Amino acid sequence: MNHYLYSFLALSLANDRAAEADAYRRMSMARADQEASPSLVRRSLARGLAAVSRGSASVVRRLDGCIADDLGRSLAPTE
Repeated sequence: MNHYLYSFLALSLANDRAAEADAYRRMSMARADQEASPSLVRRSLARGLAAVSRGSASVVRRLDGCIADDLGRSLAPTE
């Protein structure tokens, strides 16, 4: 292939990446002007979900302990 073609492709790729970077920069600047309330909602929902997760984990640990005790008794030799 001709070396001019490679140069043209490289220039085209550089222009595309520059345009993407400019669009990303504009999008970041637009987001900076928005209010912080959506993150507050997300944070509250995340904390609620974490509380539910911790509660269910606690219940599973207790249930696992009960099942392990029952299994240990059933496998123990009887006299």
